[in-house]
Amino acid sequence: ITAIWISWSKNWLWGYRISLKPVDPKQFGLNPRISLVENSNSIAIVIDRKSRIIMKDGKRILDQSSIIMKKDKRPVFLLTSAPICGKTKLFLSQNNISIKSLI
Repeated sequence: ITAIWISWSKNWLWGYRISLKPVDPKQFGLNPRISLVENSNSIAIVIDRKSRIIMKDGKRILDQSSIIMKKDKRPVFLLTSAPICGKTKLFLSQNNISIKSLI
């Protein structure tokens, strides 16, 4: 597995070269502190931190993704370097949000 090198223009994801472009969260009515990237067929919420993602974060991510999917029909996934609580991982997968690792 090859790590993703975030350089906003070209990235490596699991051995495939993909292009991720930053998206302005204001166009979806979200807080400008949220980091969003897109490729041709999906949008990702990027969380780059060391602390664990817990259920409270999972509910916030679900709210953000539902707002994004109301304005854009592409699927939303979570791109993170943080460990994720097992219940949160199950919760997000049951709500059709896939999780991909930054490392």
